[in-house]
Amino acid sequence: MPARKDMPSTLKRSPKKAQDTYVKAHDSAVAEYGEGERAHRTAFAAVKHSFEKVGDHWEPKSAKGPSDAKAAGGRDTPKKTAGGVDANASKQHLQDVAKKLDISGRSRMTKSELVDAIQKANRKATKKSRDK
Repeated sequence: MPARKDMPSTLKRSPKKAQDTYVKAHDSAVAEYGEGERAHRTAFAAVKHSFEKVGDHWEPKSAKGPSDAKAAGGRDTPKKTAGGVDANASKQHLQDVAKKLDISGRSRMTKSELVDAIQKANRKATKKSRDK
């Protein structure tokens, strides 16, 4: 199955349900749009609906739904993506994720600053995992 073979490393370190969601959405998108970037974006959008990126992997969200303004607005919206961070979650949830990622200064951050700090920590953790 090509989608499983070419699965991003962050998903390979994630629960089987996240992997299965990616594969099923990718295969469906390939049938609809053909192989390529659009199929991968579609598959990631499906994953981000039920999972959020925490460090170098994806974890289930407490509630399903769009994770950021880009996901809520669709493909042609000018909004930016939060890179897998559940930007629509409560500030308390974001502070809990920041604590898990050992982000300093999190108690004084605004919600937007928390999202940015979590994105940065996620990128750093993913890079570290890929360099192993």
